[in-house]
Amino acid sequence: MTTRVVTVEIHGQRYAVRSDLDQAYIAELAAYLDQKMRLAADELSSADSLRIAIIAALNLADELYRARADGVGVEGRVLEKAAEIERLVDAVLSGQQRIAV
Repeated sequence: MTTRVVTVEIHGQRYAVRSDLDQAYIAELAAYLDQKMRLAADELSSADSLRIAIIAALNLADELYRARADGVGVEGRVLEKAAEIERLVDAVLSGQQRIAV
């Protein structure tokens, strides 16, 4: 892929982002971060940009950790279902059980 420079605006500041990712994807990420920073700014009495960025980063890290934890739960359920299906298929192939379709 070709490295491009995409200009984005986050919390009132313009940034040139050099990346080989899709421009629309970078713009979407920037818009999401901008939203998180605005929410953090609304919660804080301080207008300090660094403090706002740290709170937004902590909120994003929390989202990431929760998504990972949810993903592990989903993965476990999928593995359980796959094992159950495998047992059913083995039983049918061995002639122990019939399944109505």
